[in-house]
Amino acid sequence: MSRPKVLVAFDSMRYPNTGLFHFGKSLGRALLRKNADKFDLNFFLHPKTTEFDADNVPIIRLRKYHKLFYFNTHKIELFHFTDQLPRLAPAKVGGKKILTIHDINPVHEAPGSKAEAYYLKKLSSHIRHCDRVVAISQFAANDVLKYFPKIKDKLSVIYNGADKLQVTPGHSPAYVPNKPFLFAIGIVSAKKNFAVLPALLAGNDRELVIAGIKTPYEAEIMAEAIKHGCADRVTITGPVSEADKAWYYSNCEAFVFPSIAEGFGLPVIEAMHFGKPVFCSNYTSLPEVAGDAAYYFDSFRAEAMRKVFNKGMQHFHQNNGAEKAIAHAAKYNWDYTAKQYLALYTECLAGR
Repeated sequence: MSRPKVLVAFDSMRYPNTGLFHFGKSLGRALLRKNADKFDLNFFLHPKTTEFDADNVPIIRLRKYHKLFYFNTHKIELFHFTDQLPRLAPAKVGGKKILTIHDINPVHEAPGSKAEAYYLKKLSSHIRHCDRVVAISQFAANDVLKYFPKIKDKLSVIYNGADKLQVTPGHSPAYVPNKPFLFAIGIVSAKKNFAVLPALLAGNDRELVIAGIKTPYEAEIMAEAIKHGCADRVTITGPVSEADKAWYYSNCEAFVFPSIAEGFGLPVIEAMHFGKPVFCSNYTSLPEVAGDAAYYFDSFRAEAMRKVFNKGMQHFHQNNGAEKAIAHAAKYNWDYTAKQYLALYTECLAGR
């Protein structure tokens, strides 16, 4: 008996230092581990993505003409689009279709703008052509239903997993802090809100290390560092390797993540795997994902942030915070995530 052919579209994995790349890498490997030959899995990848070249999985590469048409010569029965803005549009293919939505952040970042209207129009088309829609958090699901309430019956929530990174013995990153340090990671952009972090260095001798793709927003962070007299203790490294990231998580005093637009917030769980105190904003999905294992900035005023940080650090060390953080992180498991998607494939193909 032949297995149903499934094409999992990871075409957004072009750039390694992005959340969508890590999502695709982790979910793809977990699907291969947990499939148990139930489906004939195929991966749809950007031509420059080499992540799965050594894996035993058929690969179909994105071509320019896929914007216009897709000839289903591989007889794919189900398409899973793992990004809400896929390069291969659901309208261009036949068969059953599932769409994963990570967030609809433009409605928070640019409400009422032309960019928001264009984004929602495009997303609406993708949703309309799919049989099932998955959000990666309840917050993201609620956002989707606010704008597309009619899809309630075909929308479900499947949480991301979170890799437990391993520290490479003997490894050190290019920049090694000289003092106890706070760590943050993510694209250095306004939505990550990293410019509020230098305030946490006032009145102490800590450093701040921010890792991620640089943008002009870096200047705003450094302006705040100068304002708080700590510019010599703020380092923006640019993108880092997995080994570097693990080193920073393992050696930091605390992980700080004041983002104001997250569909999930994977770094907070990665930091908790290392038993670290996590301080984040109470915006979008972060309270849902981090739960009571994190501490929250209710205000971004410098004095208020320092008060939350100092009280949180004291509470963490007096109440076995590391143990609680590790237990919370363990709830987010890629193998479980993959099992849920595989079950959804079955349901979708059965027409339920």
